[in-house]
Amino acid sequence: ARFALAFRTVDLPGGPPAHRGEPLIAEDEEMRAAIEALRRTDEPFDADEITDAWEEALAAPRWTGPPCWTHSDLMPSNVLLSGDRLGAVIDFGTVGMGEPATDLIPAWNLLPAAVRPAYREAVGADDATWARSRGWALSMAVIQLPYYRRTNAVISANARHVIREVLASRAQ
Repeated sequence: ARFALAFRTVDLPGGPPAHRGEPLIAEDEEMRAAIEALRRTDEPFDADEITDAWEEALAAPRWTGPPCWTHSDLMPSNVLLSGDRLGAVIDFGTVGMGEPATDLIPAWNLLPAAVRPAYREAVGADDATWARSRGWALSMAVIQLPYYRRTNAVISANARHVIREVLASRAQ
């Protein structure tokens, strides 16, 4: 949470757009194609439930604040721990200016559900930002799973985990 907050406050204007710096709706076509690809697999997910979760995220109000610096790819493989603390963040290929929701995806791809409320409070996410961040996490996972399911066991396992976590969090 401190990393995401600190990154937002970098005072370096005029940076490039983040890889995921556009509004969530920009992922819609690729996401819907990935949902259909996932539907054609033997993965144990309800594509209609994923679509409903995606549409909930898209319905969240868009970010209206100024663009801020975001890493945009805080996947478990890019967040290195030293003991139980953040040791380093790597892979800055997606860094740029965008909305802060993209840096909240560790809530679903890395952190246990029990600490999600504390993380949300620590990053100061309002309902709309939280909903968009859940959508970003879901889109990354759903797009990755059909693509990597036979070639990258680590990414596939994390994608399955994220999909389960996002769908479970809708009931809370």
